[in-house]
This record gives sequence, C-alpha cells and structure tokens, in this order.
Amino acid sequence: QILGKAYAVLSDAEQRAVYDEKGTVNEEGEALRGERDWREYWRLLFKQITVKDIEDFEKSYKNSEEELADIKTAYVDFEGDMDKIMESLLCVDYTDEPRIRKIIEKAIDSGEVPSYKGFVKEPKRKKMARKRRAEKEAREAEKTKDELGIGGEDDLKALIQSRNKDRQKEMDDFLAQLEAKYGNNAKKRRKKTAAKKGKK
Repeated sequence: QILGKAYAVLSDAEQRAVYDEKGTVNEEGEALRGERDWREYWRLLFKQITVKDIEDFEKSYKNSEEELADIKTAYVDFEGDMDKIMESLLCVDYTDEPRIRKIIEKAIDSGEVPSYKGFVKEPKRKKMARKRRAEKEAREAEKTKDELGIGGEDDLKALIQSRNKDRQKEMDDFLAQLEAKYGNNAKKRRKKTAAKKGKK
C-alpha cells in the first residue's frame, strides 16, 4: 500500500509538483483514495504476455547458450536424475528427451560435468515410465483444451478473463462476509471509544 501511494504521487504530475515544492501530499486526493485500478497499474509495470510471446521465447530459447547452461546446471543439481531434469527445464516435453540426453552426454565426454550413475545407467523401465507419464499428461492437456474450447489466442484470453472475473467475484464475496462478520463489531468499538472520550 505504501509503495502504491508513493507510485500514485510520483506518477501524477500535479501531486509530484506539490510534493517537490512543499514536501507534502494531498491525502484526500483521488490518487491516494485507494480507488486505483490495480490491474491497470500492474499492466503499466508488466506488459501482457500473449501466446505468441511464449512461442517466440521458445524458439529463441531452444538450442541457445542459455538452454545449454540450464541443462548442465539441472543435470548437476539433480545428479543425473532425468525425471527431475525434464520436469525442471523450460519449454520441453518428452519428445525433447533424446536431444537433452545428447547434450548431457556430450558435456560428460568433454569433462564439463561429472558422470552420474543415475544418468549413465538409468534403468529402461524408468525411461519407459517417464515416457508413458508424459504421453498421458499430454493427452489429458489436449482433452482439457478441447473441453474448454481453447483454440487460438483469443480463446485463451477469453478463458483467462473469465477466470479473473470468477476470482474477483469470489474475493468480493469473501470481503463482504468479513465486513458482515467484523464490520459491525468494529463500528461498535469505535462508538464505545468515542462515548468514553465524551464522558472524560
């Protein structure tokens, strides 16, 4: 809230001018009344991510130096456990595993990373279990996508907006319940305090 108020003052030319000149702010001003559209504020700080942005990032990330470093780091961190390596890497699915394995094998051969038994002698059944699990997840994701009617980017936006509205309604209901439960008590306490002061 404090950061929000500071931003509200600094981003408003009139409020900023008053603050620069007098070192004070108008607490009753519109900028500080708590009526800010926080979604709009968030959008000022961070641009909206689209499906195309994700696809573009994936294209630039795959086979990049950054991905190569991430693969080596994950390999060392998880001591060659391919289950954990595949779960932690960005922009990969089970079809990427042969490519990831080749990168790791090359790094082992060149001495860049140690040779872990969990990777070099991974049981075949573990590989097959990982593949089956990944294929099942992919089928479930596709099924969910069809059920939700998500096709293009516009559909995805509509789904996100719909969920945001649902969350907003849930939050409003929750706040209304809190106000109903505690609001009256708070008012009564304030009245009692005022009454005591009046008696003094």
